[in-house]
Amino acid sequence: MEKQNLPVVVVGAGPVGLAAAAHLVERGIEPLVLEAGASAATAVRGWAHVRLFSTWAEVTDPAAEKLLAPTGWARPEGTTYPTGGDWAERYLQPLADTLGDKVRYGATVTGVARAGRDRIVDSGREEQPFTVHIETADGGEERITARAVIDASGTWSVPGPMGANGIPALGEKKATDRISYRVPDLKDPAVRARYAGKRTAVVGSGASAFTALALLADLAAEEADTQAVWILRRGIGDATYGGGEADQLPARGALGLRAKAAVEDGHASAVTGFRTEAVERTGDRLVLVAEDGRRPDPVDEIVVLTGFRPDLSFLAELRLGLDDRLQAPTALAPLIDPNVHSCGTVYPHGVKELSHPEQDVYLVGMKSYGRAPTFLAMTGYEQVRSITAALAGDHAAAERVELTLPETGVCGGAGLFDEPDAAQGDEGGGCCAAPATLQIGTGAPAASGGC
Repeated sequence: MEKQNLPVVVVGAGPVGLAAAAHLVERGIEPLVLEAGASAATAVRGWAHVRLFSTWAEVTDPAAEKLLAPTGWARPEGTTYPTGGDWAERYLQPLADTLGDKVRYGATVTGVARAGRDRIVDSGREEQPFTVHIETADGGEERITARAVIDASGTWSVPGPMGANGIPALGEKKATDRISYRVPDLKDPAVRARYAGKRTAVVGSGASAFTALALLADLAAEEADTQAVWILRRGIGDATYGGGEADQLPARGALGLRAKAAVEDGHASAVTGFRTEAVERTGDRLVLVAEDGRRPDPVDEIVVLTGFRPDLSFLAELRLGLDDRLQAPTALAPLIDPNVHSCGTVYPHGVKELSHPEQDVYLVGMKSYGRAPTFLAMTGYEQVRSITAALAGDHAAAERVELTLPETGVCGGAGLFDEPDAAQGDEGGGCCAAPATLQIGTGAPAASGGC
């Protein structure tokens, strides 16, 4: 079979992966979406309890809507805010169902390479199709031949560790029974019982941390002896809470204001300039230890929200051009550097910025941003629109910009379950202040340390 007649393999049946498939269908190109989970949007379902800070109008893709229209599907009210569960059940799963056998579940991609060529071999490389190796849910193995590969597998499966140097802190792995790397679902009785009446450290300075702090503050108002301590590697300044009322995504700005109110009302103490080196057990509790030797009061639980990372292991035989800091495509990295940019200062981009030395392989969606947190679904939809246009040979459309992004503030996935005007994201960049112990709010207990 000629290479051009082979399918384009899309890794991941999440929002951007399914949008890529819809755009490929619109262009007359056969997609094959490989999803490790048993249903569409497995990662999104992992935070089904939280609400997006983008409205329905901002989280559905135009090509996907066209594909869904003949089925009688209608987008929910465009000005309302879906939860992760809503997004999965009311849009992403119907889209996957419409794509039918173009989506395969229980297919975990374990390797991608040029057929008959490892990454060393130059001869005939670009003429060869891709071979995609998968493991099936029943333990079997298969190889799929593809003309191109669009990796939309995201970063959800690789959360950042607690250690300030990017490596798990000493003792962190042994304490995983008391550590969570996700925003807790306090509507779940079992999860609520885990944190009620306990002292919890929240590690991270991004909007996910804001969300966790706000939820724990609400729990503290209902459950005696519930405490939270905010653990920061940097200081607290004017930009700590994002864009606030100036944010063009109102729900995103409202999250920062909600978190600010929670701490100023005295529901949390905070320690700044604390860089975690170790986690130690003391009886039934945990103690965080900083690089400078500081030790906070013991805690019962730790919620680590320090961002996510791309899993590049199954792409090892491809020649990717990645920035050595962000692990994002080389041309894209300077545009999304969290030390400089929020999502409002990242201009829309497409196939040019997402190309690699290995032709016809693309990392898209959250994975394209590597370790940078400032990502919006709209950005991913524009990415795959441009890439599929290029694959179809429509270079004018591939180079055209068809998206205007909102300005200011932090960016990320989802927000408070009961607050449609609030949201969460991953930890962003920023400079570190001098080490300090800080009490936030007149009623907050003083903290002796944190990270």
